[in-house]
Amino acid sequence: AETPEKENLSQLAARQLKYMQNLENALVRIKNGTYGICSVTGKLISKERLIAVPHTTQSIEAKMMKQD
Repeated sequence: AETPEKENLSQLAARQLKYMQNLENALVRIKNGTYGICSVTGKLISKERLIAVPHTTQSIEAKMMKQD
């Protein structure tokens, strides 16, 4: 019973760490003036998307292109 709980906690910690790293990367992009610019298309990322996913580097358009 202990091992599955430890596994779940480990996965949760890993997700939290990745999220924090993504937010730190977003702060770097804010400082260098590239925040809100899609890394794939070079177009501005919509305000709605940035509100929903503040650390995103891709527009919805770019995200959809990757799914094809």
